[in-house]
Amino acid sequence: MEKIAPNNPDEIIVIGGGVIGLACAHYLSVDGKPVRVIERETVGSGASHGNCGLIFISHLLPLCAPGVIRHELIRIFRRGSPLYVKPSPNLFRLAWLLRFAAKCNPQHLEHAVRARASILQYSDALYQELFEPEGIDGEHERKGVLLVFRSGSDMERYGQTLAGLERFGIEAKAFRGAALTDLEPSLRGDLYGGWHHSHDSHLRPDAFIREWKNLLVRNGVQFEENCIFQRFVSSRPESVTLQTDRGVFTADACVIAAGAWSPQLIRGLAVRLPMQPGKGYSITFANSLGCPKIPCIFEERSVVATPFRNGCRLGGTMEFSGHGTHLVKKRLENLRKAAGEYLRDPPAEPVAEQWAGLRPIMFDDLPVIDRVPDRPNLYVATGHGMMGVSLAPATGRIIADLVAGRDPQIDISPFGLQRFR
Repeated sequence: MEKIAPNNPDEIIVIGGGVIGLACAHYLSVDGKPVRVIERETVGSGASHGNCGLIFISHLLPLCAPGVIRHELIRIFRRGSPLYVKPSPNLFRLAWLLRFAAKCNPQHLEHAVRARASILQYSDALYQELFEPEGIDGEHERKGVLLVFRSGSDMERYGQTLAGLERFGIEAKAFRGAALTDLEPSLRGDLYGGWHHSHDSHLRPDAFIREWKNLLVRNGVQFEENCIFQRFVSSRPESVTLQTDRGVFTADACVIAAGAWSPQLIRGLAVRLPMQPGKGYSITFANSLGCPKIPCIFEERSVVATPFRNGCRLGGTMEFSGHGTHLVKKRLENLRKAAGEYLRDPPAEPVAEQWAGLRPIMFDDLPVIDRVPDRPNLYVATGHGMMGVSLAPATGRIIADLVAGRDPQIDISPFGLQRFR
């Protein structure tokens, strides 16, 4: 006989305890819904843990931009690319890569930029309610994000791109030569310059997740950690029943917010979710010596350096090699090498943590936030790529609106499942 878990059948179950799952749980709870979060490991242990914590509202350009394929091929041949695709006869990965390449066109760029501008700006407004009335700190600081360039041509090309984003309210100030090191003294003097997006901000992801979880617990949200989802037993208009290794749960509705694992959860539901896990790496240092005061993106190397109150983190790379999270020494060494190309005295020992996590990457670099077709009480919130922290509040609010039968405050058609049919 199957074990029946002691839960409230009127509750909403969220599968996934990362930043997106917590955001969904938060806004469902705000709506007065009883919520239970099911997490296969511990809350915040996946991609939400070791990322660089940027709330990068100005980052409107998708990964699949015109020219990106040629650009990355050149970097691969020069051994400077953060991209790695594991050679293997994986037909799903090949199909995904072909669809990604097909989206690297001006038409999709315009579509994606509009969609990202809308949801990022919505998320930015919602963040202020989290950091102020809710009292969450998460080491949040609004110091902006500084894009740093060794190459003058690359920096001026980015300036041309910025001109096309002004209609969305995106602004940045250029700092060249000595003006750059006046702004950020930790940078080397031989860099060409940088663009400072002063509106953007950052936080420490593990601290943010911990504080948000504590708030949710105080508000009555239940957490089932180290609980593995196995399958949906049934999905009827009045309820959804799911099997886990801890027993059977019945709920009023269920939200799938399991990041890179989401496609495995909806297998068998006749839903297409063309996603690849993109492994990213980070190194966290126990002190902030040598780290910039402003979060920096070292553009030619696609490496981020984020300062924390009691430490510093380097992060980057994009590795398509399946669902494994084992550490590859070479990728970690590349982060250190990149830091040495941009910083006067790069962060060094002691190292607090070396980490790898899986980002959920859609081939069009837009998230999926939708109700599952023909399943009125199943919802999907995943595919946020490298923007999970930035997009979390908006995603949670949209899911809560859908569950409540309200129209979301922004157009969510670009994030629908119908685009994969």
